[in-house]
Amino acid sequence: MKIRVVNLAEKAGLIDELHTYKLVAELNEYQFKLVKAKREFIWHRHDDTDEAFFVVEGRMQLAFRDKTFELREGELIIVPKGIDHKPVCNTECTIMLIEPKGTLNTGNAGGDLTDTELEWI
Repeated sequence: MKIRVVNLAEKAGLIDELHTYKLVAELNEYQFKLVKAKREFIWHRHDDTDEAFFVVEGRMQLAFRDKTFELREGELIIVPKGIDHKPVCNTECTIMLIEPKGTLNTGNAGGDLTDTELEWI
């Protein structure tokens, strides 16, 4: 493995399209993915893994069945495995997801929004 510095703002600047996940780093079997988003996503959960959301640019909401959290740039939240959640980005934002390799963005829900074509930037 090559040792390198990853500048998240720089990497975010390379992303032109919305809702396409880009790989920026790996740690053991965990992937660090960036995505620019501006949409209300679907309710889903990951039965086998926790998931981390880190807001690189902008703001977002992370809805749970009983509460919604507002996240600003520089903030991080962990979604425990098995918990239903729905990311909401009313304005364009860049999010870094940290999760095990092979984790689907749509979790148990599947469907047309599942992104399996991950590109390294």
